[in-house]
Amino acid sequence: MTKITAAEVNNLRQATGAGMMDCKKALTESDGDFDQAVEILRKKGQKVASKRADRAANEGVVLAKTNNDATFASMIMLNSETDFVAKNDEVVSLAKNILNIAIENQVKTRDELLDTKMDERTIGEHVTDMIGKTGEKLTLSNYEAISGVITFAYTHSNSKVASIAALNKKDVNNIEEIGKDVVMQIAAMSPVAIDKGDVPQEMIDSELEIGKDQARQEGKAEELLEKIAMGKVNKFYKESTLLNQEFIKDSKKTVRQMLTEADKELTVTEFKRLALGQ
Repeated sequence: MTKITAAEVNNLRQATGAGMMDCKKALTESDGDFDQAVEILRKKGQKVASKRADRAANEGVVLAKTNNDATFASMIMLNSETDFVAKNDEVVSLAKNILNIAIENQVKTRDELLDTKMDERTIGEHVTDMIGKTGEKLTLSNYEAISGVITFAYTHSNSKVASIAALNKKDVNNIEEIGKDVVMQIAAMSPVAIDKGDVPQEMIDSELEIGKDQARQEGKAEELLEKIAMGKVNKFYKESTLLNQEFIKDSKKTVRQMLTEADKELTVTEFKRLALGQ
């Protein structure tokens, strides 16, 4: 049997990030073959992933970013089982690297991202490797991307909420500040659509039924239910559609008013939001 030296174990640990005992076992099993030992550790990661597949991964990291010319923005959610692992430097670094690759390649979907190469291996494989290092279930559960005339990205300080948005004009005074205000609004207020006309009909129908039900339970006359329910739908529009929401930095105006004060044609063309547990 080949004698495994401490230096070899340390080299494998530095290359893979796996624990010392795991590295020693892998080198022993591979009879000192470094590449084979790396593969053994990767398979160990896959085994860990399989064993923990039924575990809940509700913690994690949410990050957002734009490309250099701000025409493309994307964000990822990398989930873990515990907040401790979510804050692990290697896990955070992996999340940042994945997002950078997504931005560089202007990746459109989660499946495409998982298959995208990073250092000669797919991102999906890198996530599996990290499972082996942390011993916890990790999953790249969400990915969103948008393109536009100008895009903006916001990651909350706790890396648990992020948002991206595109605006239709960029040659506007203070556009950077305006864009930042928009994505912060989205992160804080969680709108479901840009404007009233963008709300899915089934959502409107649901709000109407809820409104009628509530009014009926309050003993309102049947002929008044529709009118009362429509009032609740209008309240829903104000609270849940981005352009009609109260602007968080000045409740005397809506987001639409904030935008059109800067330029009468300025508006939001698309947005996405990701938050842990939502």
